[in-house]
Amino acid sequence: MTIDEILEMMDDLLDRAVTVPFSNKKSMVDTEKLREYIDNIRYNLPTEIKRAKEMVADRSEILTDANEQAEQIIKQAEERAKTLVSESEIVKQAQEAANDLTAQAKAMDQSIRRAMTDKLDSTLSEAERALEKALNEIRSMQNAVKAAENLG
Repeated sequence: MTIDEILEMMDDLLDRAVTVPFSNKKSMVDTEKLREYIDNIRYNLPTEIKRAKEMVADRSEILTDANEQAEQIIKQAEERAKTLVSESEIVKQAQEAANDLTAQAKAMDQSIRRAMTDKLDSTLSEAERALEKALNEIRSMQNAVKAAENLG
């Protein structure tokens, strides 16, 4: 069960709450049911945090793969340059090609890093907003429970 589903159930519970007569629109809520929902949220919060950590791990893995690919491209460029060392013009062309491949690999590495950082930042921001929303809703529910308990 997701946090959003649990919060929806809590909202439904509040919608079904019975209004206490002469209490200025205060309602009675099934506190046991509400506590059960809050416990479910507490149980599911680590899942949301785990998903955020997995995204961070995925980012690290992608960066590692990109670095390995960049290193392979650099090694290939260096090996290619070594095989072309017969004449000065060929050597010059090989060095230029190696430099070009190295520059391309570095540019590709930077581009991948930038894209992953942007994606991770966006995903973590979304997770943060979801967690803040859930926390605010939990606090609101706690306040409602306390208000309902004060009536009894």
